[in-house]
Amino acid sequence: MDKLNHFSLMINTLTELADERQTLQTAPATDLPTLSSIIADSSPLPDTALFLGLAEDGLSVLLDLGDPVPGPLLITADAACGKTSFLQMIARSIELLHSPSDVQSGVITPYPDEWKDFQDSQSVVGIYPAQGSEAGELLQSLVTWAHNNKENRQFILLLIDDLETLININPQTEQNLRWLLLRGPSRRIWPIVTINPNSAHNMEAWLGFFRTRLFGHTQDAHNSHLIANDPDKIFDDLAASQFTMREGNNWLNFWAPTID
Repeated sequence: MDKLNHFSLMINTLTELADERQTLQTAPATDLPTLSSIIADSSPLPDTALFLGLAEDGLSVLLDLGDPVPGPLLITADAACGKTSFLQMIARSIELLHSPSDVQSGVITPYPDEWKDFQDSQSVVGIYPAQGSEAGELLQSLVTWAHNNKENRQFILLLIDDLETLININPQTEQNLRWLLLRGPSRRIWPIVTINPNSAHNMEAWLGFFRTRLFGHTQDAHNSHLIANDPDKIFDDLAASQFTMREGNNWLNFWAPTID
């Protein structure tokens, strides 16, 4: 089995990018195959591969969980543009691709009811309300687990829907969250976090934790420039459930398929 690309997030994606930025397409997401059909048609993937989406050339976009270099993932897009669906697609892809003994996820969300279809999944360790004490307890348990998992080869994905809801709960929760963002991927814990672009100014101190940022539709150009750290980049022509990320000096566009 081929090894994952050591440097970047991409495996089996573009082998050569054009010098100019790719033209963003806005084809409806309904034209996409579903997640299960994509995975069924895919060649066997490396054991540490996490499916993130489908590139415009039809190849898979994957994250190597065994390589901590990309760090935690930040997903940003306007409301109703696919952030929560993206996290749910990741959670479901874990079920389809990995044994729970190898990869599991824990979810923190202000809207637990949106995740009711995942409550009985063996691949989901729990769904925790963002403002409840359980969220802080989850972060503390993950920090403890990370300090004691030297012999454990399992990966844990920490899926946080709306990072802002976890801020200012209490100092210990913030301390644990910062530690997981800084150290988590090197200890086999991968935070994958969403924020609303309208909150970017309030979250500026937290943006620095994220080297890897995935951008969905964002109407406000100023917010786009702030989060992308690029005065020329805007994301207002991306369709719902379409995302893009920087790959060197270029941008790679991809879709998050629907769950069936």
